[in-house]
Amino acid sequence: MVTAAITPAPSGDLRNYVLVTGAYWANTLADGASRILVLFFFYSLGYTPFELAAVFALYEVFGIFTNLIGGWLAARFGLKFTLFCGLGLQIVALCMLGLVPEAWLVVAYVMVSQALSGIAKDLAKMSSKSAVKVVVGGGDEGALYRWVSILTGSKNALKGVGFFLGGLLLTVVGFQAALLILAAIVLTALIGCAMLMDGGLGRADTTAKFRHMFSHDRAINVLAAARIFLFAARDVWFVIGLPVFLSTVLGWSFWEVGGFLAVWVIGYGAVQAGAPKFVGRAAAGGGGEPDGRTAAVIAFVLALFPAAIAIALSAEINQTVVIIVGLTAFGVIFAVNSAVHSYLILSYSHGDKVAMNVGFYYMANAAGRLLGTLLSGLLYQWQGLTACLWASAAFVVAAGLLSLMLPSQRGPKEALVAA
Repeated sequence: MVTAAITPAPSGDLRNYVLVTGAYWANTLADGASRILVLFFFYSLGYTPFELAAVFALYEVFGIFTNLIGGWLAARFGLKFTLFCGLGLQIVALCMLGLVPEAWLVVAYVMVSQALSGIAKDLAKMSSKSAVKVVVGGGDEGALYRWVSILTGSKNALKGVGFFLGGLLLTVVGFQAALLILAAIVLTALIGCAMLMDGGLGRADTTAKFRHMFSHDRAINVLAAARIFLFAARDVWFVIGLPVFLSTVLGWSFWEVGGFLAVWVIGYGAVQAGAPKFVGRAAAGGGGEPDGRTAAVIAFVLALFPAAIAIALSAEINQTVVIIVGLTAFGVIFAVNSAVHSYLILSYSHGDKVAMNVGFYYMANAAGRLLGTLLSGLLYQWQGLTACLWASAAFVVAAGLLSLMLPSQRGPKEALVAA
């Protein structure tokens, strides 16, 4: 996400906002759907959970590098350039799997495709969220807050719809036809933006230096470390363990698994969008904005849920009920914790360092997803979903302990933006 490195437009441009949001929706829908398609298609071919995790590894690895340099690229070349690059790369990644003979679909080839998809997703995310500041203009924090909330909440909803769409398309039209349908959706968004977008979404800053991406602020570095463990805690069960468990142990169909994941992510997004309404009131004894201690307390509460789910599964309580109820509760608390983190990164960042600090923060986010993804496959193959859940609990505790090291005082009030 880039804000400060881009010069805001003099006034809001609703058409550009609609186009940027539509492009982000299309890319998010395709990204969510393709993840489910790849997961279930290759699992049906006999891939082990750890091999599936390896398929997604480059997706997360390149997400780290994309977030690290994304702010610098947008500052140097403009947000329109990085947005179009993201959409174009997503089309290439989808066509790499949809247009080749099935004999080509081996692990190494699919990993390359997923690497491109990871770059595409993070370029589009960074460009779209940052473009909101440009099209809204400076000076109206209330409008900025509302518009970003709409974009963020809708993104999570569309990602959830993508999970359902991927499972449905795999059932109805098959793997490769589904990928080409998704590529057509993204291509439509790219053409629409190219034809209708007015201006370049801010001016490029050719003096931006790559070395400025790395933070020297202790609070930001600690928050980034906590972010790594928080998102590892989610993906260690969400990426491989849970979908495979639902399909093989509970016997759910592809579209049923995709539908459950869709509802979970949509609900997660709704909680994120609503978090500013009650987190601030609950923080600091009933008033003010959240601080590091708020993040720590929420994390320690969150750690109870994966541990309780693991204990319940081991006690042979009804597995379907345990999964649905337990992970729904986990999703609510996790969304609030994530939203608090996203407020804190803005609170800790000042002046022209906002863009680089937020890029560094999203790099940590991607690193957590990579760690969680790899362990999700390895732990599920070793000891099943229970092992994934215990690892999740441990990671959340680590995030909470790190959050205790964050400042208790709060910086200038900023919009609480869910990531």
